[in-house]
Order: sequence, then structure tokens, then C-alpha cells
Amino acid sequence: MENMDRLHVAGLRREELEILFAELGWPRFRARQLFHWIHHRAASDFTQMHNLPKAIVEYLAENYLSPLALRLVLERRSIDGTIKYLFELRDQHTIEAVYIPEDDRGTLCVSAQVGCAMNCSFCATGQSGYVRNLSPAEIVSQVNFVRSILPQYGPGLTNIVFMGMGEPFANFEAVMKAIDIITDEEGFNLGQRRITISTCGLADKIREFADLKSQVNLAVSLHAPDNERRTKMMPINKRFPIEELLDACRYYTYQTNRRISFEYALIAGINDSVQDAEQLAALLQGMLCHLNLIPVNPVTSFDRPSSEQVERFQRILAAVGIPVSVRRERGTDIEAACGQLRQVHRKNT
Repeated sequence: MENMDRLHVAGLRREELEILFAELGWPRFRARQLFHWIHHRAASDFTQMHNLPKAIVEYLAENYLSPLALRLVLERRSIDGTIKYLFELRDQHTIEAVYIPEDDRGTLCVSAQVGCAMNCSFCATGQSGYVRNLSPAEIVSQVNFVRSILPQYGPGLTNIVFMGMGEPFANFEAVMKAIDIITDEEGFNLGQRRITISTCGLADKIREFADLKSQVNLAVSLHAPDNERRTKMMPINKRFPIEELLDACRYYTYQTNRRISFEYALIAGINDSVQDAEQLAALLQGMLCHLNLIPVNPVTSFDRPSSEQVERFQRILAAVGIPVSVRRERGTDIEAACGQLRQVHRKNT
């Protein structure tokens, strides 16, 4: 895929496009026009770019692939407004993205990899295995495609979360480059604070991300209050146990003065007891954080706790001053959980 990636101008920063155009003998402002068409106006074809000279349009069409590095294979809409997209890449692999509209915001959940190597026990994507990293163009194209088809009414696209297929920090450079492109003032111009990266706990990459002192939000999947259970659920814990992970999280808040969101999937009989809540509270007390409780999605053999159990767990943490909320489930009727629709499509085809 490397040679193909270089043929996608959608994966180039504005400055890289300017250098490319200068090398071709074209004015730099033409590069800014191209960048604007791709990332502000979400153009899907070079021929749409009517203010570029015909010679440039013809050169781009002959020497580069389409501004979109993917095509839509399947779209499913939930009764709650959630939309699930299945995209096919140029090597025929598929990835997913999910658009979640609310009254005052529209959030797009994007993928960073084809599949995932982390093998978390409760995740549908992990069950399908790892294939490869996505290129910056493939990441950005998810955003541009969805923006191009959303209706003018409604919230539009106001937030992006890297919580789709794959581990974003295992594709660190491509994800950071895609964020640079998405936040560029000449393109989509989305504020960094409207973007969230979710990681299963790569402590070394959390520290590297902290050193960037970015305003992009960080979410960390915790899911168990001790190493024994977390290792069973999330094999990455063997490499980065809870103590090392939380040290990296404290380093992040020290470097950025930004709050971390911890994700905790509640699983009946596994990690939802009173003792578990108390143990988790002890781990997180004193940290600049917010805790998201997520009743597990029924895509595996795990059972979801009752609403009474969830509320009890929440009360215990709130009582000791830890900000905590329960994530509302969306899109269950359309296999909106990460990796589900891809698995269904693969079985059907």
C-alpha cells in the first residue's frame, strides 16, 4: 500500500502540497486552493475544482488517485439517528465509521486500522484480527466523505473520536498527521478540543502524545481495577500494567493540564461489584479525570449488568468525588459497535 499512499494528495499536509506544487513550477496559492477543495469543501473529484487551471486538474487526474481514498459499500441507519458506514479501501479491505447525531453536536467515530492487534476480549474488531494501518488519506477520507453527504439541516459534523476500528496509538504518525490536516484552518478547521483519541493503554505513546502538548482529548480504556483481570480482558496489560499506565496518564495531565477520560466497560459478574467500584475509586482518586461507565455491548459471551447494578457502581465513585457518567447506548439495531457490521458483511459476502 505504500506506493499507493503516495498517490493520495488527501494525505498531504498543506505545507507538503505547497512544496509539491513549487517543485512542479506552480504557484503555492494553487496548492492552498487544492487543499481547500479536498478538506473544506470535501470534493470527491478533481474535475469539481473549477478555479484550478485545466492543466493542473488534468495533471492531478492523470498522476494521482481520487481525493477520496475509499468508497461506500454499505450504510445502515438506526431508529435513534445513528448512521453506520462500511467503507471499502483500494485493496478491498473494509473499515467502519459511525455518525452519532445529538441536539447540539454531531460526532463521527473513525477507524485508525484495518482490524486490530490488541485482542481485547469484549471487542468485535479484535475478534477479526489485525490486517494493516490506515494511511492519513484513508483516515481523513472517512471525515470528508461523511461531511459531503450530511444534510444542511441538523448538527452537521462537530466532533471526531478515534474510537473505531484499531488502536490509534499503534498507528501514531498517521493519526497525528490526519489530525493536522483535519484541524488546518484552510481545510475543515476543526478545533483540537473537538477531537478525542481513545487508546487501550499504550503507556509509551501516551507519554509521546503528552510531549506534543496538544489540545486533542485523551480517553484511556481501563475496564478492570487490577492487573490480573485487566490482563485477561486486555492482553496489552502484560506489556503496560495498570501502575505504569496510570503513571503515564499522570505525566500527560502534568504536561498538558488536561483531563483524561477513563473508559470502563461494565460486565456482569466480572468487574461490576461493590468491591470493584471501591478499588477503582482508590486507583483514580486525586487524578484529573472523568470516568465513563459503559455497560458492555452484547457482541460477545459477556453479560450486561442490570441498570440497578450500574447505578450502584456509579454512586460509589461519585460519593468519593470522582466525576462519573454512564454512556448512553446508540445504534444497537444496526450493529453500531465497532467491528460488528464488518463481520456481518464478510459473512454475507
